[in-house]
Amino acid sequence: MATAAERLIEFLADQGIDRAFCVPGESYIALLDALHAHPRIDLVIARQEGGAGFMAVADAKLTGRPGVVLVSRGPGACNAAIAVHTAEQDAVPLILLIGQVEKRDLRRNAFQEIDYANMFRGVAKWVGEATDPEQVPELIARAYAVAMQGVPGPVVLSLPEDIGAMSCTAPPLPATLVAPALADATSIAEALRRAGRPILLAGYGFEAPGGRDALLALAERWHLPVAVSFRRQDLFPNAHPLYAGDMGLRNPDAQREAFAEADLVLALGTRLTDITTQGWTWPAPGQRLIHVCDEPRFLGWQFPAEVALAANPLAVAQALLDMQPGAPATRVGWNKRLRDLQTADSQIGTRSFDDGIAFAKVAALIHRVAPADAIVTLDAGTFGAPFYRKLPWAPPQRLLAPISGAMGFGMPAAVAAALRHPERTVICALGDGGALMTGGELAVAVARGAAIKMVLSDNGSYASIRIHQERQHPGRVSGTDLVNPEFATWAAAFHVPVTVASTEADFPAIEAALLAPGPAAIIVKTSLAAVLP
Repeated sequence: MATAAERLIEFLADQGIDRAFCVPGESYIALLDALHAHPRIDLVIARQEGGAGFMAVADAKLTGRPGVVLVSRGPGACNAAIAVHTAEQDAVPLILLIGQVEKRDLRRNAFQEIDYANMFRGVAKWVGEATDPEQVPELIARAYAVAMQGVPGPVVLSLPEDIGAMSCTAPPLPATLVAPALADATSIAEALRRAGRPILLAGYGFEAPGGRDALLALAERWHLPVAVSFRRQDLFPNAHPLYAGDMGLRNPDAQREAFAEADLVLALGTRLTDITTQGWTWPAPGQRLIHVCDEPRFLGWQFPAEVALAANPLAVAQALLDMQPGAPATRVGWNKRLRDLQTADSQIGTRSFDDGIAFAKVAALIHRVAPADAIVTLDAGTFGAPFYRKLPWAPPQRLLAPISGAMGFGMPAAVAAALRHPERTVICALGDGGALMTGGELAVAVARGAAIKMVLSDNGSYASIRIHQERQHPGRVSGTDLVNPEFATWAAAFHVPVTVASTEADFPAIEAALLAPGPAAIIVKTSLAAVLP
């Protein structure tokens, strides 16, 4: 007779889940046993639950299937909470499985007990807890469906320690996902045909398999300039004449002014969150908006739309591809204007600094030597800015960055990417702050033979915060200076080749390390002055 834990794992395997991430804990020994030498699921052992969760988020970004992370109760669940928040902000399907206290101890303030429904309320799409082994097949099927349907996101399933080990007679349930409703795009097509200055704003909906191809085809068929939502630069080829740029933390004034002149904003597969809308200012009041999002709860509450359609954005895109487009003559000049503004904002400065290398130049070097199918993972920090605004991305390249702004994402994401695509070059750029948060996950890559190219920017500061500090309280540095270890020695302890760059004369060594087979750790002494206001 199968245990409840075995039923759960078999369900995941039947959905094509072939990898899970964890830090082991005694409260889910039954799940670990069910995964022992499993023929279809590879279990990756991380060094910290936040790292395991970030790995699962990155893996989900690459596969389109839910990332799965297993953690123990209490402290393990708390460490993994950062991944739940990241998955929610990034619209990524994630299943967090938590080993809970035994059923008899529930809600008795037992050792390491947390009520996860209360803990994750407001960040997870759904939280479930099994109190009987017969419930487990239903609960994991529901978790999978909720994570995948509508706007993808995280779910949490709590499994008491004794429940997972009990026999389960309930049969496995099939995964039931609601088919996308047939999208009537007639009114959208009519509005597009009349628009002389449209903008297509593309978001999470085009992360799905086939989404990038559909977005490109739609833009070209309808002659639509494309802007991508926050940190989704790899959705659309950035060198394309129709690429109008990304909606970032603070777009240039000239670009914002031009976007405000659009006579139609077609927002496909985006929730219109604060950064994408430039602080809730765009689309501007009175600007025509068509908003397509999988879930009606994101429609109409902040930006009134001429057409608000709760539908799958890919289905809408496909419907528009099957219709006859129209392109007013004025659109040619409009498209060029938006393109010129984006291009003007993509230049990297040539200035040198006495306190180190301007990391934007290193980013440009990385982009120049990276293969056409490279995967670049970023941590949060100022070093990431040139990757977003200055470098042209193009599918099948992938830029895996935390839309949530979470520090510590870069290295775990690189581990997941290198395991998922060992045939592709994986480059991880991170700062000295994030490096000492989850950089230890490099040990997992080394143990697995994953050839990550780590590029570490060492400027001795939490520079993103320092920038705000200098603007609001000039000269009053508080809490943002870092006293770092010798990063070259730290990296060498992982038994990977180390390259140290202190000046631009070291660029050939950086390039050689990036191009050499196998893993690499590149430590760059970078300029703080280059990023301060």
